[in-house]
Amino acid sequence: MTTVLWVALGSAVGAPARYLLDRFVQNRHERVFPWGTLFVNVTGCFALGLVVALTSEHEAAGWVVPLLGTGFLGGYTTFSTFGWETLRLAEDGAAQAALVNVAASVGIGLGAASLGLLAGSW
Repeated sequence: MTTVLWVALGSAVGAPARYLLDRFVQNRHERVFPWGTLFVNVTGCFALGLVVALTSEHEAAGWVVPLLGTGFLGGYTTFSTFGWETLRLAEDGAAQAALVNVAASVGIGLGAASLGLLAGSW
């Protein structure tokens, strides 16, 4: 039961952080492309790679991954919004932007996770 509480605490902070950062980024860019979601998901991928590497390379308390990895970063990142925004772009006739969103989210996200793993293992 304690693990569930760590996850809940982390996600209670991660979800509002995602919303606020997404709006901050999106309000400074064009409205068509979902820059805020892309930024949040890429930074979340990097952070998760970092958390995983640090906790596997160094002895960490049992609550760290549930709080930061599953909780905070699970609430912070958003696959459902990525999917919905990609479909919205395609339905609005912006198929090229939808494809760029998929390629950028997956490609940059995987690269960011890899960089996080690398940074955490130094």
